[in-house]
Amino acid sequence: MACPAELPAAARCLHGQDSAGAFYLVAIPPQWNGTLVLHAHGGPTLGAPKLERTVEDLQRWAVVVKAGYAWAGSSFRQGGVAVHAAAEDTERLRRIFVAQVAKPKMTILHGQSWGASVAAVGASTYTEGKPYDAVLLTSGVLAGGSKAYDFRLDLRVIYQALCGNHPRPDETQYPLWMGLPAGARMTAADLRQRFESCLGTDKQRTAEQQRKVQTIVDLVKIPASSIAGHLNWATFHFQDIAQLRTGGRNVFGNVGVQYADVALDRAVQRYAADPQAVAAFAADTDPNGRIPVPVLTVHGIDDPTAFVEMDDSFRRTMERAGTAGHLVQTFTSDNTHSYLSEPVYPALLAVLSEWARGGSKPTPSLVAARCAELEVTYGKGCRFRTDYVPQPLSARVPPR
Repeated sequence: MACPAELPAAARCLHGQDSAGAFYLVAIPPQWNGTLVLHAHGGPTLGAPKLERTVEDLQRWAVVVKAGYAWAGSSFRQGGVAVHAAAEDTERLRRIFVAQVAKPKMTILHGQSWGASVAAVGASTYTEGKPYDAVLLTSGVLAGGSKAYDFRLDLRVIYQALCGNHPRPDETQYPLWMGLPAGARMTAADLRQRFESCLGTDKQRTAEQQRKVQTIVDLVKIPASSIAGHLNWATFHFQDIAQLRTGGRNVFGNVGVQYADVALDRAVQRYAADPQAVAAFAADTDPNGRIPVPVLTVHGIDDPTAFVEMDDSFRRTMERAGTAGHLVQTFTSDNTHSYLSEPVYPALLAVLSEWARGGSKPTPSLVAARCAELEVTYGKGCRFRTDYVPQPLSARVPPR
């Protein structure tokens, strides 16, 4: 197929659909360095897989191909929060690349956002024959699904206590942990309308709407600009989890959680998580840390979507697995989630490649220095904070 315009002019692109139904896209630069970057995308998206999603991923990560790496990404065979299935789809794509394109000298497994959990799970699941030489995790949701999404239940119950329109009093009532009941026909536009009727927009709010927004910002610890996005996730993705992943059982509870507002603490609805549902969800979504190859991570300190504190959780996971020696974590002063800057990713890939080839374990300072060198080629954008250490997730999300 024709490559997206963002890629080098002489790049070659191939696409297909695998035996499980996932669409995939492969890009080979005109002068390939022999390394394949196998990409696990974020989201996750809901609904049937589409090639267009994978094209969008390649457009976003075009700098990987510009830097001389081959790139391959899968749409995954299904939408929704299914981590092991997505890891399986990603490994299937690696085998397709080897069989149909070329045998790489090195394969780096790259997971972005939710895809970082896919990559972390895949790297510990598929180890026979060493299919992956190294792992790059960017802006990762790395606390595991059993912990990473608790704050979104907090958002649902606080929003409902403040707004009372999701659901409305005249609608069928349901426990908020399920997102929406089975068969509900609410759309993202419908939800946005309810959100704006209660909280206004970023450009226009009454004093009362601003008070409610500030309450959410203070209690849930997310910026005002990301409330709508997280509420969307806590609606449609929670529905996916309840209806398709846990057999209608509850993964998310808030019994005993103390919200720092006395009136709201009394007003919010309370739910107890089902231990069996939590265990099943954790078995699919939580990394175990048993990754036998070098792992390099990067995360914006003020990421509004995936909290940087989840990197502390992941470090502890690898410590428990006895693999902390395989991990180097880096942080930047960015306040974005989906993409940091052009020079960051070639720097990470270069340092990680050298480490995987037998070089010394890198330091955050080395990564920052390499990024600064590459600004000549890729433009400004290096904002590494080599002294930063994230707090535990419990410092941001009330434990339960």
